[in-house]
Amino acid sequence: MMRILGVVALLVGLYGGLVGTYVETAPGHEPASKTQERIQGNLVDVANIQGRYGVVTLGAALVIISGGIDLSVGAVVGFSAVLFGVLMKEGVHPYLAFPLVVLAGAAVGLGNGLLITRLKLQPFLVTLCGMFIYRGLARLMAGVVRRTDVIETHSSFADPLQTLRYLLVGKDSAGVLEFPAQFVLLLVLATVVGFFLHRTAYGRYWYAIGHNELAAKYAGVNVDRQRVGVYVICSSCAALAGVLLFFDMPQIQSDGSGQYLELYAILGAVLGGCSLRGGEGTAVGMVLGAMVLPVLENLVSLRGLKSDVIPAVIGLTLLAGTIVDEFIRRRSRLVR
Repeated sequence: MMRILGVVALLVGLYGGLVGTYVETAPGHEPASKTQERIQGNLVDVANIQGRYGVVTLGAALVIISGGIDLSVGAVVGFSAVLFGVLMKEGVHPYLAFPLVVLAGAAVGLGNGLLITRLKLQPFLVTLCGMFIYRGLARLMAGVVRRTDVIETHSSFADPLQTLRYLLVGKDSAGVLEFPAQFVLLLVLATVVGFFLHRTAYGRYWYAIGHNELAAKYAGVNVDRQRVGVYVICSSCAALAGVLLFFDMPQIQSDGSGQYLELYAILGAVLGGCSLRGGEGTAVGMVLGAMVLPVLENLVSLRGLKSDVIPAVIGLTLLAGTIVDEFIRRRSRLVR
């Protein structure tokens, strides 16, 4: 609870700084209504990015709760975005390509889970190798993928693509963001995740596995099956985020799209109260944690600061989260 209150306080401070920056940089002759309109537009843009980050964070957080780690999610995002474009250029209808990409993500998670549970390989090693594999596959498929190229090749795909773009991202045919659809999607998915975590036996299994895998086995939990399922969910979320990225960006670069998203997802999970040792975390915390970095990035940009500060903030935050987690665990053992 204290972690959630802490991240709420952090968000309030960041949003306050964001609004204050807009007011400070507003031209002296600009009416207050115009400044307010610019602030609202910027907050909607930030919320949309938070939605995409949050979708990835949900999957990564479930893996962390169950005591694992997935370093391949960023590469899966980029791979899925490229795959979505390539499938449509090859003639696959957008309404069919969309579920196929999500299924491909699920297959990636299934492979990761089986390697970890059947061959007893370390999750860190398996997903680190996967990060390079899926990034390489994306490069092999295409260097750059654009929606305009898909439409030029198959003009009949224009309307379905625009329908999906509006529903999933909230942008009209002119590319104007009308509402933060990605954030709405995040809230829907977080509600589903929260239900499974806190209201079903599956959630209890995941917490138990992360807290003490051996005890969970003795309690009759099929640890391998549950762990594979969590990795499938994680990679499916990453694949969905890849589709969102395709619709949100004018073009997808196979060598850079989704880069560092695995770190952003882990950061969001840790900020939201997930312990890197496993067994802790909430859906509300995941959403709040995922909201921090987009606001911070936007604030740094508006302040004219170097974006190089962002990696340092990520590293320091993860280190601080690890230290706090260790402190809390030691204190709980002393109380017992």
